[in-house]
Amino acid sequence: MPARSKAQQKAAGAALAAKRGDAPKKSLKGASKQMEESMSEKELEDMASTRRKTLPERKD
Repeated sequence: MPARSKAQQKAAGAALAAKRGDAPKKSLKGASKQMEESMSEKELEDMASTRRKTLPERKD
């Protein structure tokens, strides 16, 4: 499932890093914290790998 905004893609990247152990889970806030708990590593990887060039900053 691709990300729908740059903010969502960035949150997925932070959640993925925490899930893999590259970043501390304590550093997560808001959406990234929920993503880390509820999504699999594969789902996070798919969302975080979305190209950002054509995405809006935030979804309306």
